[in-house]
Amino acid sequence: MPSHNLASIEIDNLQIIGYSVAGEETVVAMPQLDVCFDVGKAPDQIIPINHVLLTHGHMDHAAGIAYYLSQRNFCGIAAGTIVAPANLLGPIREIIDAWARLDGNPIPVNLVGVRPGDEHRIKPNLFARVFPTKHSRGSVGFTVIEKRKKLKPEYVGLNSKQIVELKKQGVDIDYPVEIPIVTYLGDTQYVDFSQLKYIAESKILIAECTFYEGEHVTRAEAGRHMHIDEFVTLLTTLNNEHIIVTHTTQRTPMPEIRRILKNALPKDKYERITLLMASRGR
Repeated sequence: MPSHNLASIEIDNLQIIGYSVAGEETVVAMPQLDVCFDVGKAPDQIIPINHVLLTHGHMDHAAGIAYYLSQRNFCGIAAGTIVAPANLLGPIREIIDAWARLDGNPIPVNLVGVRPGDEHRIKPNLFARVFPTKHSRGSVGFTVIEKRKKLKPEYVGLNSKQIVELKKQGVDIDYPVEIPIVTYLGDTQYVDFSQLKYIAESKILIAECTFYEGEHVTRAEAGRHMHIDEFVTLLTTLNNEHIIVTHTTQRTPMPEIRRILKNALPKDKYERITLLMASRGR
């Protein structure tokens, strides 16, 4: 039996699985991309995924790091890669080493520290780009980007022999293209993310909206989380085809969250919304 009853969403043949409740646990994985955004308590379903992209060190997002790595080792899987804010590398290493001493076995890991602007290679043409968020010290978000090369317009229509000949002559026949597939904001207060084109045009946006009621504005500010008012402002500046809402508070029932979102958002934006935790099997 799997350890978690994870939510599951499918968008254009990409599966998104996860669990995200404010203050309890957050883990969101996309197996086809081989990435897991945050690790939560390391549900069984994410153990085979090779890249954990950690946004910050709060326990509800990071508690399962050592278990994820240890289970991979136990199952004979190569060491997992933890991509995390550079300022967290020391504490993460200490946690892994402490668990290794408790367990009596080494815990292999590939530990990668990143800062805003960095990129981590996931596959030959797939990269995770790092950007800053407004939550805890050093917190970041990630956009997974596919990089391709496209033939320049003046060479479209040439046959393969002609293309090969041009390449032999050293002619630059193509240009780079970036396709932002998914952006994961992690925990954050409002930031004008539209200033980063790859976020604004990402096909899928996975974004927190934690608080929904007027009296919760101060809670949102204190915890550096997104309130519905900020969330609405954010979405007006972005052009994502699909928006997945995570990190909802248990203080507001799911039907009420749906109602508030529907009333607060323009119809075209609301129709793009999926609440992650409303997509769990029963």
